[in-house]
Amino acid sequence: MSYDRTVRLDTDFDTTVTAVREALADQGFGILTEIDVTATLKAKLDHDMEDYLILGACNPPLARQALEADRGIGLLLPCNVVVRRDGDGTLVQALDPGTMVTLTGLDALKPVADDATARLDAALAALSAA
Repeated sequence: MSYDRTVRLDTDFDTTVTAVREALADQGFGILTEIDVTATLKAKLDHDMEDYLILGACNPPLARQALEADRGIGLLLPCNVVVRRDGDGTLVQALDPGTMVTLTGLDALKPVADDATARLDAALAALSAA
């Protein structure tokens, strides 16, 4: 089962991060959290790895709808967007919102997942078009 929506870009990491923030904002997502995995693993474990950033993106109206359908859905909300260097390019990955419906079996989440999918796909398409 595929659980991600991914695009590969031929842009550098920092340029991609800026573009991802803008593309998500254009689709109504705000960034609530940011985890610099590379810096954290270096500081805590002295481990070197490629640039890897997790952005905690949230669309409040969609989150509210999902939480109204199932209070425990916070565990599966498609909030994390990963930006990571991959060879000469950069990957942008988001959890496929349909995963919420597949794992829970709750039909009430389908409209939320469909809307979130459309928005994430539009953001990813904007990145590919840039």
